[in-house]
Amino acid sequence: MSLINIPTDQKIPLVDLAAQQREVQEAITAALADIFEHTAFIGGSAVTRFESEYASFIGTGHCVGVGNGTDALELALRATGIGPGDEVIIPANTFIATAEAISLTGATAVPVDVDPVHLLIHPQAVADAITVRTKAIMPVHLYGQSAFVEQLVPLAEECQAVIIEDAAQSQGAKRHGRSAGTMGDIAGTSFYPGKNLGAAGDAGAVLTANTDLADRVRLIAAHGSQTKYVHEVVGRNSRLDAVQAAVLSAKLERLDGWNAARQQAAARYGQMLAGVPGVQLPVQAEGNQDVWHLYVVQVEQRDRVVQELNAAGIGAGIHYPYPVHLTEAFAHLGYRAGDFPVAERAAKRIMSLPLYPHITEEQQRRVVDTLLSVL
Repeated sequence: MSLINIPTDQKIPLVDLAAQQREVQEAITAALADIFEHTAFIGGSAVTRFESEYASFIGTGHCVGVGNGTDALELALRATGIGPGDEVIIPANTFIATAEAISLTGATAVPVDVDPVHLLIHPQAVADAITVRTKAIMPVHLYGQSAFVEQLVPLAEECQAVIIEDAAQSQGAKRHGRSAGTMGDIAGTSFYPGKNLGAAGDAGAVLTANTDLADRVRLIAAHGSQTKYVHEVVGRNSRLDAVQAAVLSAKLERLDGWNAARQQAAARYGQMLAGVPGVQLPVQAEGNQDVWHLYVVQVEQRDRVVQELNAAGIGAGIHYPYPVHLTEAFAHLGYRAGDFPVAERAAKRIMSLPLYPHITEEQQRRVVDTLLSVL
């Protein structure tokens, strides 16, 4: 069956941004009209309002809006002094941007394996990878989970490293009552449209309780300048624009409700797929309040399964098919297949099922029935 032969209203997308947009359209239209009337496109009240709102939402002192999530991580690294000669430990199972941001500072990414249940950075693997050059540990709050940051804190303290959270997939997630993005020294997040909190284009933010770090991020992100034409350091241009800030403020008001809907949908999948042979379900870690950015299962013959689901109109995806150390971009690090067996095995088996706040029980039933048929 070809995907193009399936009526549009029968397809189930991996993410349904249109349904989300309809819910916030009126508020966004009003906010954008004000921005265009006053031509306040860069900075201004829309940006400062969102920064304040998001900092309050996750419970931290500062939110610095920037151009995108990759910039956010690079700026967090640079603000904490990471640069050439330094090593930053990351999980092998993550999006390439985690490692890219490190390389852009001149530092070296050091991937380590992940735990076999949650596929999050493994604290023991971090401990084993620490060297005299380790200056940062970067846990990734993957799939809407929170990484086990509290287990990394003593490791970081022992080697005098900073903890920089990659919180791009975890807006609203908590661990032991603390929000993802507030557990380390500083964090970067992404507001790419498909995130739990998504803009209408690229956007991101750096999060920290440390005023000095927040000021440093603002300085670097604005061409190294606090006063026009006075440049204190070599910086860059990475700003959250007012249009994206207005969109994010409108959506932030609904984020708790949308995350609750994701949690309900994840629970339904768990019930529908319980005990199905050949399907390994995701498990929420004790102490976590996950927000299910993605619902990731593991199956054999994953590529065939995804292809057949897509052909049947089910928008399954893969996050991510290649661990960082096996990508061509990071071949220079010298790692080989077999170095991180848990991440490598998962990369061949992981598959994301459609999940978004507006997905219905009927749609989920069709996803599950089609998956069972394919299996």
